[in-house]
Amino acid sequence: MKHSILVIAAVAAIAVVGCSKKTPVVVAPQNQDAPALSSSSVSSSTAKDDSLKQAALNADALEAERLEGRRKTLEDLMNKLMSEEIYFEFDKAVLTDKAKDLLSQAGDILSKEPKLSVEIEGHTDARGTEAYNMSLGGKRAQSVADYLINYGVSKDRLITLSYGEEKPKVEGTSETAFAQNRRAVFNVKIKK
Repeated sequence: MKHSILVIAAVAAIAVVGCSKKTPVVVAPQNQDAPALSSSSVSSSTAKDDSLKQAALNADALEAERLEGRRKTLEDLMNKLMSEEIYFEFDKAVLTDKAKDLLSQAGDILSKEPKLSVEIEGHTDARGTEAYNMSLGGKRAQSVADYLINYGVSKDRLITLSYGEEKPKVEGTSETAFAQNRRAVFNVKIKK
């Protein structure tokens, strides 16, 4: 009898467990058009996107660095060339042969590099009135600009200014000091 009680108890336990209410498993509907992505393919795609973005950023940084190096090289070249100022005779705005040689070299560079522009300052010595010296400084700057324009440089890349006697290179009233102050000075600019 003991054995039959155990069998009845086992059958009753199975019946109770079998009849108990089960919680249904909810499955999210899948989009029929899009294939299901595994987590490994999603992370792989994200990694590729990140890698492509990083490569593009690196390429942009290298290009910017290259352009900055090129700009600096050009600026240094023009400044070295233009560090030799254009000097003028007393009371004149006519270019000397030495000045024309220097300006021909500058014209070659400016013709090849359209991003360069030049600000040309005209200066005088202290002799003469302030108004006369401002006018003479302007004529000196313009004679330099005219030479470069005739050489083929676009005039919209050249700016002329006159400082007259306001910014002497050398202080003093000797002929040596006066000669160093009768000049045109260049400031090279690079458009970005």
